[in-house]
Amino acid sequence: MKLHNPFRTAFVATMGVGLGLLLIGSVQTLSTILLYVGTALFLSLGLDPIVGWLERRKLPRWAAVLITILAVLAAFAGIILMIVPVIVGQISQLVTQIQRLVENGTWDPIPQLKDWLHTTFPTLLVDDVFEYLEEWLAELDLGEIGGSIGGGLLAVGAAVIAGLGGAFIVLILTIYFTASTPHLKSAVYQTVPASKRPRFIDLSEQITASVGFYVIGQLSLGVINGVLSVIFLNIIGAPFPAVLAVIAFFFSLIPLVGTLTGSTIIVLTCLIPGLGDPTVALIAAIYYLIYMQIEAYVIAPRIMGRAVSVPGAVVVIAALAGGSLLGLLGALVAIPVAASVLIIYRQVLIPRQNER
Repeated sequence: MKLHNPFRTAFVATMGVGLGLLLIGSVQTLSTILLYVGTALFLSLGLDPIVGWLERRKLPRWAAVLITILAVLAAFAGIILMIVPVIVGQISQLVTQIQRLVENGTWDPIPQLKDWLHTTFPTLLVDDVFEYLEEWLAELDLGEIGGSIGGGLLAVGAAVIAGLGGAFIVLILTIYFTASTPHLKSAVYQTVPASKRPRFIDLSEQITASVGFYVIGQLSLGVINGVLSVIFLNIIGAPFPAVLAVIAFFFSLIPLVGTLTGSTIIVLTCLIPGLGDPTVALIAAIYYLIYMQIEAYVIAPRIMGRAVSVPGAVVVIAALAGGSLLGLLGALVAIPVAASVLIIYRQVLIPRQNER
């Protein structure tokens, strides 16, 4: 029996561990770039059905891509030019109004919270808890807190600048990926053995089409909720309807629980004394309860009909896992990834098991 050289074995094992650590470190270092690339691929798959629809109208590929990109840029520019100034103005008014309420003493949430706790939990030592909190606040170093707040504001400003730069990079990559999607697909398909290539192409086209329709469908649901919200909130006289409508739009992009979360925030905002009114909040709550039923049983099935249906439990698990890994973007991307896994499960794994 031939014995291996211990030094050589240890050296090879050490090199393997070192290369593994180097690979992990490289992935961590390039995580931001990989996130940009993944986001751009995700968005380009969402634009691909639109490009395909234009191509079926006898337009060449370059013209279809150009029209799609220009339409997207025009939509974003219109949103920024028309909506952002209104939102900024209303946010400033909201902050000013809250500050005025606090300074005038017309809205002091602490006594209201104490009264509510006394009524709801009469056996709870509410006064002792608040006395402890007051002593703790009195011992705080306000100068240190002010410095922390200033540093936090600088960090937020830097994050905003970095986010704008990242958004520009994602936009450029999205344009490139959208224009070169057929070439990228062809390059990937060539790596598969010829005997298995037709089946691989069929599954890949189903997955990319499902992801594209999912992206378009989720954006459509967000636009519908945002537009209807701004109209309805203006009608009932809700405070800062443009800001609340933007909240409704962005939360509608989150599958399953987004509309409920955004609606709850809107209703609670309408309940703030001095800003909203309990009657307005009640009307808004009734409206969003009705809207969520219509969205779940009428709007969403029609819009998302061409995307792969994913069970609710899988949606929750995928969103939690994606959110833990990549934040909000991970939660959004996790749903089409789960849909892709379901396609492979239904069309590859189950048929193979049935053939045994």
